[in-house]
Amino acid sequence: MSEVQNPQDAAAGQEPPVFHVAKLYLKDLSFESPNAPDAFGETGEPKAEFNLDTKAARKSDDHYEVTLQVTVTVKDASGEKTMFLAEVVYAGLFLIKNIPEQHLPMVLGIECPNILFPYLRQLVSSVVQDGGFKPMVLDPINFAALFQQAQQQQAAQQAAN
Repeated sequence: MSEVQNPQDAAAGQEPPVFHVAKLYLKDLSFESPNAPDAFGETGEPKAEFNLDTKAARKSDDHYEVTLQVTVTVKDASGEKTMFLAEVVYAGLFLIKNIPEQHLPMVLGIECPNILFPYLRQLVSSVVQDGGFKPMVLDPINFAALFQQAQQQQAAQQAAN
């Protein structure tokens, strides 16, 4: 459990902030190799498409579920045949207390995904290798930059309305 104690908070009678990983878990896993075993003999550089989505939902007063969903589609060099498709939804249940409401979106959109991503990346690599292909190592993701970009897009949409 991670607790940050501020002497000023204690003097004012406020509880210290709490951020705790209650549970990490796999919600969904799918792997398809529709052109196996022919796909194993493909030559040339395959084409990969990567999609990532994050979601957060309050489950109780102090517990939040954050999910990362990744879809990886790899096609042959011509882009015509799918070599494999992997979809993983990995989640965490986080205990979050006494964090100011204005900071909560950053915790859910940056800190929680930073904790989840290494587990998701390992799952993708393992399932791709178990599917008969070379392990796929996903590049690190800057969730802070993604969060800022989403905030800017949201502000631009609100300004347009």
